[in-house]
Amino acid sequence: MPGVKLTFLGTSSGTPTRLRNVTSQALTLDNGDLWLLDAGEATQHQLMRAGLRASRIAVILMTHLHGDHLYGLPGVLACMTIHERDEPVLLVGPVGLREFVHTVLRLSESGVPFPLEIIELTGDHHEVGTRGSWTISAHRIDHRVACYGYDLREAPRPGRFDLDKAKALGIPAGPLYRRLQDGTAVTLDDGRTIASNAVCEPPRPGRHVVLLGDTADASGIAAAAQDCDLLVHETTYDRERTAKARQWGHSTTAMTGAFARRVHARTLIITHFSSRYTDGEGPMGVPQLVAETQAECPDTAVHAADDLWSFVLPPH
Repeated sequence: MPGVKLTFLGTSSGTPTRLRNVTSQALTLDNGDLWLLDAGEATQHQLMRAGLRASRIAVILMTHLHGDHLYGLPGVLACMTIHERDEPVLLVGPVGLREFVHTVLRLSESGVPFPLEIIELTGDHHEVGTRGSWTISAHRIDHRVACYGYDLREAPRPGRFDLDKAKALGIPAGPLYRRLQDGTAVTLDDGRTIASNAVCEPPRPGRHVVLLGDTADASGIAAAAQDCDLLVHETTYDRERTAKARQWGHSTTAMTGAFARRVHARTLIITHFSSRYTDGEGPMGVPQLVAETQAECPDTAVHAADDLWSFVLPPH
């Protein structure tokens, strides 16, 4: 199925478990570029297991600088170097990220052969910029350290081209079709000017993806996240562990579901699970976390992430 694919490289909170690695997500765009969200330890191993090429990584978005989200970054950069990445890479994250990267590269006497642009985030809101057809913005969310969620928006896509209408109007096949689909009027050899909307449907909205870091309150990104197609939200604890969640800056199922309902997310994927739910040693497992979350947002499709599982978001 064509579409943007989000692959979960690690879904455990704090430390890896027997079946789950620590946090990282890989977003494969339609053009084949790879964007990485966080890079916990062994992310480079998980990339290989998922069949993803490190040389395709064009953007790395770091939510915060806790080790279970950060310690795999040097290995990822080294892996990209070994696999001969030579195109520019954008690295985004909180203040301190530049010092961390430069210190590791200096002390290990390593270097990267590709241009590495590092943007450090400050304040509550940061417009990161546009890469291809996607715009990136970062929004401060509540955790024990500076932490950001990322709002990713695709530009509107051209409307569907009606070939029968084009033929009926006598438009010759070739470059004129592309110009019309791009929204540009064309003039034919007989002098007629054909507007784009004569043969094309209205533009289709682009996709909207919201990827969060660790948080006990994601209100800082709520306005940007409204009506998103896909929301990825950490869900470290079940609904009965609210006090523990707030103590450590994390979310329960109830908190996650309430936020998904607040922003009218079409699809929600929960991740970053405490090992108490994933190692089969307690009375509650991940299916129960899904059920508790779903109860809070009945109009949203809720899924649980698993290591190396992928979710495909097709074009509208």
